Amino acid sequence: MSTPLIFFFFFILLSEAEYQQPMSQGDKLVELRLSQMQQRPNPVLESELKMVIDYDSLAARIHESQSCATNKEDHFMKEGLPGQPSSTLALKQFAGNLNVDVMSGRSLFYYHVESQSNSASKPLVLWLNGGPGCSSLGMGAFTEIGPFGVNPDGQTLYARKFAWNEVANILFLESPASVGFSYSNTTSDYDLNGDKRTAEDTLVFLVTWFAKYPQYQGRDFYLAGESYAGFYIPELADVILNYSRDSYSANPIINLKGFMIGNGLIEDVNDTLGYIDFAWTHGLISRKTREEFSNACFNGGFYASAVCQLAYSHTLEKLGYFDPFNIYGPLCDPLSVMNVSSGGGSFIDPCDTLYVLKYLNIPMVQAALNANRTRLPYPWSPCTTQMHHVWHDTPLNMFPFYRRLIKHRLRILLYSGDVDSVVPLTSTRYALEAFGLRTVMPWSPWSLQEKQPLAGYQVVYDGLTYATVRGAGHEVSRSHANVLYAMFIKLLNNELL
Repeated sequence: MSTPLIFFFFFILLSEAEYQQPMSQGDKLVELRLSQMQQRPNPVLESELKMVIDYDSLAARIHESQSCATNKEDHFMKEGLPGQPSSTLALKQFAGNLNVDVMSGRSLFYYHVESQSNSASKPLVLWLNGGPGCSSLGMGAFTEIGPFGVNPDGQTLYARKFAWNEVANILFLESPASVGFSYSNTTSDYDLNGDKRTAEDTLVFLVTWFAKYPQYQGRDFYLAGESYAGFYIPELADVILNYSRDSYSANPIINLKGFMIGNGLIEDVNDTLGYIDFAWTHGLISRKTREEFSNACFNGGFYASAVCQLAYSHTLEKLGYFDPFNIYGPLCDPLSVMNVSSGGGSFIDPCDTLYVLKYLNIPMVQAALNANRTRLPYPWSPCTTQMHHVWHDTPLNMFPFYRRLIKHRLRILLYSGDVDSVVPLTSTRYALEAFGLRTVMPWSPWSLQEKQPLAGYQVVYDGLTYATVRGAGHEVSRSHANVLYAMFIKLLNNELL
């Protein structure tokens, strides 16, 4: 398993104790890797990677879910959100829960915002945050790409620059059940989560959602996300295409055109090797520490062992306190709230998750979102505390999924903020090199416009494009919203960077 993330698990516990920060999607990724290292120490062979889906069973669940779905107007947010800028009140927003398993009472929460203009002609994008177990509402919508951010008072909103709904209709989904306002009436469901169930539930949700909002059926549809969504998105894309193929419809309702993933996991061995090389080349560890790690974890093949874990404990003892998700970024001090200019068309506020945490726990806000109508016995949080460290399946290798998806000629854009040390650019580069796709355009610099400062580097393969964003961390849009916005538009237009 990804042993670098084990180190960050302990590291993050220390930072949370000092600053009382809620868990982030990077934290949940660390938590997963720690638990899985203990449960399944050896990597899975690519030949063993299968996600067997019973589509007949899913079709029955979809029928039940659609029969229970309310009219879309029941989820229309007529008054908008509390504290929303008056200049944005014309924006159409929808939110609520949809059943994905009527028998168990499993229900997923979504927030949908229409494009600011000509929404009927714009594509639809589903945004998924990672973890696993983190909220696309709290992170994706309110700290990254949605129309609003939360002010430091935790009660009012501001209109975000470079919001993606300027050019598309956006759908944010809290998944799996137990994340945010998504829940199950069968609490044992929370101990059965995994990649397969998440993909199945998301497909049921989407088909039910498209029935509720038929104007989007057949519309160009994209997936986007980051971190553990590096697994979620290829898996979901694979399931969508299989379902569409087997639905016996000449015009499938889900018209998947492509996807983009930021700082996403791809393949476990190279994710781990890329981490240690990033740490070494960025001055986070010594040569001796790097050699000790390599000998402990890669001597005779990649495996997680007591010796490998001990090497990480020694690494931990030698490092100071910094943000591993943006190694040069500011840290949150709740007693001294300030916005720090990133110089990238956006602002870094390391405490913004605290503002969102406060805002989404206000009863009036929850009522406006048609959320928490079942009165969940726990507060909303950016990342779930209800999964009890259980995650039942993680393929650890997306190569088979990408091989199938590339055959469908989807538009695929992978990108990395180049100062993230948790899923660093070195991991993605190593994985893509191991994948062995033909290079169409070699590694080269790219900019937003000609004669503008360097935005990053890119390489175009036969089937996908990979790009870096200079100076950005694990969540690129938090510091370089303008750059990610431009990349998103390029994807929609099927253009090179």
